[in-house]
Amino acid sequence: MTTYEYRCQECGRFDVNMPMGTAPEDFECAKCHRAAARVFSAPHLARMPSGLAAALAREEQSREAPQVVTEVPGRRRERPPHPALGRLPRP
Repeated sequence: MTTYEYRCQECGRFDVNMPMGTAPEDFECAKCHRAAARVFSAPHLARMPSGLAAALAREEQSREAPQVVTEVPGRRRERPPHPALGRLPRP
């Protein structure tokens, strides 16, 4: 199924799911029952996963107002080596 977008002069935009290639130029609006014209738009760009949308928003915000570092971050705790690494042959 493909999502097609239509625009009603009275009610605004709405989506309709139909098999690919079967969308008519005009479709009846579900609210006011008037003919709505088909709108050609980019596919699913506004419907991205929330995690991706949040990451893109943070990236865009950092261009305009980056976070300023005022001190050196604390030292990371090193993890102990895996026990199996001790059994490997040494060069």
